[in-house]
Amino acid sequence: MPDPTPLDDDAELDAALRDLERRRPDRAWVLANMVSSLDGAIAVDGVSGSLGGDGDFRLFLAIRAQADVVLVGAGTFRAEEYSPPAGDEATRARRRANGATDVLRLAIVSRSLDLDLDRSAFRSSVSRPLVVTVTDADPHRRDAVAEVADIVEAGTGDVDLGAAVTQLHERGAGVVLAEGGARLNGQLVDADLIDELFLTVSPNLVGGDGPRITRSSATPTLHPFERVHLLADDDELYLRYRRSR
Repeated sequence: MPDPTPLDDDAELDAALRDLERRRPDRAWVLANMVSSLDGAIAVDGVSGSLGGDGDFRLFLAIRAQADVVLVGAGTFRAEEYSPPAGDEATRARRRANGATDVLRLAIVSRSLDLDLDRSAFRSSVSRPLVVTVTDADPHRRDAVAEVADIVEAGTGDVDLGAAVTQLHERGAGVVLAEGGARLNGQLVDADLIDELFLTVSPNLVGGDGPRITRSSATPTLHPFERVHLLADDDELYLRYRRSR
């Protein structure tokens, strides 16, 4: 919806997702991409992988091919085993066709800088990661992280995501893709930074009392969105909404 269009190859899928209006001179466009069960669970045993099927994975790659930076919280980075972004020529060409930078950069939000610097994401020869932290972070940890990543300082005491997104834009990121977790998403919602949401609805009930796609301590506030499209693959649904501003 709105049009019955088969999306059987990556070129068609990219064309359906592409939107050059995202690339603005004044600030970065923030996408969020999440998967949820029918009853709102975003993870099983701490990770989201079992919720999504093959179609969700194809869409995941296609959404990444639209973005310049993927932004994740430190907890999600630890749980989901993030790897260095691909830098082969086919991936670069796909990204260029979408108006994105040749190589996706990973940005990890961590106030404490308590990160395993031996992870493969910090050993990439293709794309040096970014670490978003606070101005008063532990200086010894900061120095260690700076050896394997570029530091983005935003806020004191707590990370100021608005300032972080501004700095990412100044570093050439026109489109920032937020992949969670729930606390990072909640902070983005509280600051009204999310311009677009991609949500996969997994055809499963999970139970339990785990977090939903956003979580914060702020007073609940309505942030209206409007539907852009709805895709389907077997029993999975892929929702795309844009912020009504």
